[in-house]
Amino acid sequence: MYVKPKKELGQHFLKDLSIAQRIAELLTMHAGVDGVPYTKVLEIGPGMGVLTQFLLQNTKLDTYVIEIDRESVDYLKQHVPALEGRILGADFLNIRPDLLPTKQANSTEPFAVIGNFPYNISTQILFKVLDMRDRVPEVVGMFQREVAQRVASGPGNKDYGILSVLLQAWYDIKYEFTVDPDVFNPPPKVFSGVISLRRNKTTDLGCDVKKFTQVVKHGFSQRRKTLRNALKPLAPSEAALASPFMDKRAEQLSVAEFVALTKLMGENTPE
Repeated sequence: MYVKPKKELGQHFLKDLSIAQRIAELLTMHAGVDGVPYTKVLEIGPGMGVLTQFLLQNTKLDTYVIEIDRESVDYLKQHVPALEGRILGADFLNIRPDLLPTKQANSTEPFAVIGNFPYNISTQILFKVLDMRDRVPEVVGMFQREVAQRVASGPGNKDYGILSVLLQAWYDIKYEFTVDPDVFNPPPKVFSGVISLRRNKTTDLGCDVKKFTQVVKHGFSQRRKTLRNALKPLAPSEAALASPFMDKRAEQLSVAEFVALTKLMGENTPE
């Protein structure tokens, strides 16, 4: 039995076993904010299990997979018996968080996320992880290279943007390595990049998280403009308007500076 990659699902199956092994070995069992190492890992979009086989070799981890493609689910059930009872035939973006990574409701256990993520939903995957940040202490993923670079970029870099700031507020991020198109079936038209995200110790930004997100998104919405202009729709307070941050562009501010600016914005920031 062979699973044909489906364009509509953004499937590009990894063929190179050495790269799959390298990705699996990036998991460190990093402890979350509670200081307790996780013991479960959830692979998103395992396909025919090229990466899965190396995850299963790690006896310290309980491996679960989530796959929306029915054909891939059938393949895994037939060819990877070690996954019995650990395959979630569902869409990661739409599944209830309390069902992850098990099929048992009301689970709050921490778990790592790993995968060769479909490029068309990779950003959405990261936003869902962000919502579950206190349950997901570690992420290792393959993305389109430009997305991976954007997530890992720091202030002053042209790739630095909304996703960079929002994720780096809660995770330490490292660009691990680049992957050529020819190791996939079918080969994508772009290079890929593997990154790792490890939860930092931040439990409270010291400002309203919703407002912080709003300031970051508005700031980068017109990234060539100064924040004084980009943030006008949010009706900044007098304190914010007097801040030297307002004369900079969004890409020049660190996470800590965005937090400081959010605190200055005032209580009357429009929703």
